[in-house]
Amino acid sequence: MGTVILLALTGLGLAALYFLVASGLSLVFGLADVLNFAHGLFLGVGAYATWWAAGNLPGAGSDGFGFVVAVVFGVAAGTLVAVLVELVLIRPLYSRTIEQVLVTVGLSLAGVALLQATWGADARPFPRPDWTREVTGILGAQVPNGGLLLIIAAAVVLGALLAFLRWTRYGLVIRAGVENREMVTALGIDVRKAFTLVFAIGGAAAALAGALGGVYFGTVSPGQGGSLLIFAFIVVVIGGMGSVVGSAYAAVAVGLLQQFVNYYGPSGLGDVCVVGLLAVVLLLRPQGIAGKVATA
Repeated sequence: MGTVILLALTGLGLAALYFLVASGLSLVFGLADVLNFAHGLFLGVGAYATWWAAGNLPGAGSDGFGFVVAVVFGVAAGTLVAVLVELVLIRPLYSRTIEQVLVTVGLSLAGVALLQATWGADARPFPRPDWTREVTGILGAQVPNGGLLLIIAAAVVLGALLAFLRWTRYGLVIRAGVENREMVTALGIDVRKAFTLVFAIGGAAAALAGALGGVYFGTVSPGQGGSLLIFAFIVVVIGGMGSVVGSAYAAVAVGLLQQFVNYYGPSGLGDVCVVGLLAVVLLLRPQGIAGKVATA
């Protein structure tokens, strides 16, 4: 029983990491219709900025309030990069899908190369707080605190995103834009500001995933964002484009499936099963778990 509890909670920790990356990715595609392959760059920037701040920024550190300061710095850096990418590279290409893909893929590769050139290709130990290295006993299972931190963070982000989308003016604009961008534009609302805001939200969530992912894995590396982005895209497709709640459901399914199958089956089989789940969803419900059927 303890093993099942441990696998379930560590699987939820992995799901929380996927959700943090996928939530912003889903909103960006749902509103702006942009497949942002450079989203992993925001995660990498957040992770390395947090790592750098913990050792160099006054007031920041690897424990207590200092770690919170380092994470805030990392999230701010990821958000800034996301906004700059939207304003400089994506905004001129909103009606040119092929160019969007080429630019974001190129930016993703260039971002990894830049991180490697700056801090090296090898993984570096992440300055995580001491208490995240410990475990907590839950129903007979010794669960790593780093995974529990990710679960709590993802729950807070999910609640904050839902509150923002439902009870704020810009949230209503974003929801309406996901449903029908042409109608929102016809009402005289400048959706370009909403595009920038969504990129900022996505960049912040991805940067937070980078910072807390460093705590979860214990290291930070230039290619970490790219590997997580693959599963984030799977989560977005399974959950339904533009649906934050759908991404949460899909992340839980993917994280638990991957964790349990990898433990009880051969190594790597969990990844294969995740791809199989994606194929089944695309065949039976192409719009995703929470997506809406397209109408003519």
